[in-house]
Formats: sequence, C-alpha cells, structure tokens
Amino acid sequence: MSSRLKKYAQIFYQGVDISVLNLIFLATKFVFHDDAPHFRFYFQLWIIINFAWLILAKVGSLYSRVNRLLLESFSQQTLIIYFSWGISVFLLYVIFPPQYELSRYFISITLILYGIYLLFDRFIYSFPSNYFIKKKYYSKRVLILGFNEVAKKLANYLETENAATQLLGFAEDFKNIKELSNYPIITDINHTVQVSKQLEVNEIYSTLTPEQNKNIYALMQQAELACIRFKLVPDFKLFVRESVHIDYMYDMPILALRNEPLEDIINRATKRLIDIVISGFVVIFLLSWMIPVVGLLIYLESGGPIFFVQTRTGRNNKNFQCYKFRSMKPNNEANLKQATKTDTRITAIGKFLRKTSMDEFPQFLNVLGGSMSIVGPRPHMLKHTEDFSKIEEHYMVRQLLKPGLTGWAQVNGYRGEIINERQVKERVMHDIWYLENWSIWLDLKIIFQTIYILFRGDEMAY
Repeated sequence: MSSRLKKYAQIFYQGVDISVLNLIFLATKFVFHDDAPHFRFYFQLWIIINFAWLILAKVGSLYSRVNRLLLESFSQQTLIIYFSWGISVFLLYVIFPPQYELSRYFISITLILYGIYLLFDRFIYSFPSNYFIKKKYYSKRVLILGFNEVAKKLANYLETENAATQLLGFAEDFKNIKELSNYPIITDINHTVQVSKQLEVNEIYSTLTPEQNKNIYALMQQAELACIRFKLVPDFKLFVRESVHIDYMYDMPILALRNEPLEDIINRATKRLIDIVISGFVVIFLLSWMIPVVGLLIYLESGGPIFFVQTRTGRNNKNFQCYKFRSMKPNNEANLKQATKTDTRITAIGKFLRKTSMDEFPQFLNVLGGSMSIVGPRPHMLKHTEDFSKIEEHYMVRQLLKPGLTGWAQVNGYRGEIINERQVKERVMHDIWYLENWSIWLDLKIIFQTIYILFRGDEMAY
C-alpha cells in the first residue's frame, strides 16, 4: 500500500468510525424523545464522546498504520481503544456530572451500539479479504533473491506490512547458506525465474545488485519476458547509515539524505511572499510606533543604543546582522554568554521586553530584508554555532534554512537558555524535522501556536 493511499485510508476509516458514532448518538437520542430544554447537556456529552474517541485513537495510533487486511492486530487495537473510551466517558460523566441527570439507558445503549458496530465492522472485512487472498485476485506471491541481512529485514517488513503478500521463500546459492531461515531456500540464483514461473510468483525482490552478481541483468530480462515484476533493493548501509530520499533527474535516480521541500523554487517563492506580506504589515503598523516608544523607554532607563545588533549564523552558514531591542546593559559578554533566568545584565524594561518577546520585534526588519524568515530555526550567536556543532553531528543541517523569528522547536517548548547537550540535540532534531516536512500549512500552524504562546505566557521567556 503506497504512502499516499495509506494517508487517504487513515482519513477514510477515521471518518467512517466518527460518522457512525454520531449517527448512533443522534438515533438513540431520537428514540428516547428527550426534552429540548436539556439539549445543551446532551451537546456536552456529544463533545465528550467525540473528543475522547479521537484523542484515544490518536494516542493509541489506531489509524496511523491502518491496514484492513491486518485484521487481527487492527481489531485488537480497536478493542483496547474502545474499552478505554467507554471507561473515559463514564469517568468524565461521574467526575463532571451535568446539572440535568441524563438517561443512563441512553448513555449505555450508545456505548453498546458503537461497540457492536466496531465488532461488525472489523469482522466483516475478513470475509472479502480472505476470499481474495485464497482466490489470488488480490494477493501477491513474492520471492526474495539473495539471503543476507537486507533480505531478512525485507522478509520481516513484508510479513508485517501486508497480509495479502505471500512470501514463498529465498533464492540463493546453497553454498552461501550458513544459518537456518524462517522461509525455505527454494532455488539457487541462476534458476530463480524458471522456479518463479512454476510457483506463479508475481514479484521478485533482489537484495543482490548487478555489481555483486553479474547474472542479475540477465535475470531481470528473463523476469520481464515471464511477466514477473523484478525489483532491486539496494543496500547503502556501508555508505549511508540513515534513510535516504530518492529523486529523479529525467531517468537518472538521485539519492539524498533527506527530502527538502524548500529546494523547490515555487515553495521558496511562496514562503518569501508570505514573509514579505507579514513583515511589511508589522513594520508599517507596529514597528512604526513601537520603535520610538520602546526606544525612548530604553534610553531613559539605561542610555546607550536602542537596538542590540549581533552577528549571527544564517542560511548556508553565512553570517548576518540580527536586530533586537536592547534588553541588557552594555557589557563585554553579549557575544559569549546566553541570558539566564537571574541575569543581572537585564534591565527593568528589558525584563518586560523579553518576557513578552517584544525584544524580538525588530527582527521583522531582518525578515523584510531577506536574511530571516517568519518561521525557521532560531539563529544562534557565532560562538554557539561553533560549540553546538561539536556536540551534535547534524547541527549544521539546520543552517540550510533561513533562520526564523519562531520555529518548530520553539513552539514545542525548546526556547531560551540551553543548559545541557540533550537540549541541543532535541532542538536540532525539531529543526531538521521542520526542514524535511515544510509546508505552508505547517508554517501557519507554527505562527498561530506562537501567537497563542505569546498571549498565554512562556516561562522560558526570560
């Protein structure tokens, strides 16, 4: 099952389950003919049962790797989620009882009917699935060429990924077999295609490359003539110890260590347009009056410059001048030492600016100028870039992006002072995840989360 199809399947199955739950709720309510004045109490219960199911299904990963052919594991997980859901609804009803006593029969019947639906739903799919598998209408018969670590790992993946895939065994020269296998060694390498035709094999997965065995090209041609799909499973572990992303330049495969959506010029242009619109709005309608007002307060308290300008590391490891409202007394440690919770360098007005994140607002000038983005990894001072890159081997990957006013790490709680190596690694991990999963919607999500955190207050802002 392709990743896109899985995503649609997850949405579909979750949508069906929720829809049936609500239909049962409404039908039971109709049968009981409850009075309209108590509608809001039933509405509260409706909210509870829906959110409880969605949250528990999310926590239990019920739909995250959904495969309806894996009926047993899917049904077991459904059973666990269902009983957890029923207990949760009951406890919430006991702990937070409504002012109006809802019918216990109504609640019980709703829970029972939904359980019957889930049981029927999970069970009914076993019949067509088993029928198609037995009749070979849906199933694939697979043979793995080669018996090595990659082949054993592939066999395990095929077992767990799709119950409609029948792994028949391996093809390997018997002199190379040094251990017992879970599946039989059916034939040697040279007779792979002939035996595959006899066994009605649909697909051959080769864990051997033409560089390892010169007969692979010939076997590929024989498989094509026999109408058998032949797929290569390359092993890059000697060169790359992480997952790789495969792209194509015409007919030439290009391997990269990661997917980077912002390598696409359209995506970069879209992100830049959003940056210009938002930063232009802030500069015109906020900074135009904020700079004189805040600047006057800073000057009256401690004199000196209004802005704190610091050289920081930007995109592609190039330095840029980052602007902030000055929140500290002028000192010689500004480029060497982070602000701490009890930092005596911070001024009174500076404490307020940092707590509300208003000290960061001049960075909208950086965004408008193109050296920063609204969303991206936070820019670090030069010393921290040097120090942190020695702690975390993937640190410099984050420098492939423009630094941001806010980022995925920040909205997930990683902001402020860094006090140990684990925090460095966690921030880098979040920054790289953002790089690999960027989308306009992700940027908007991070922006709204940042706004929410600003109004709620952040204890790490000091």
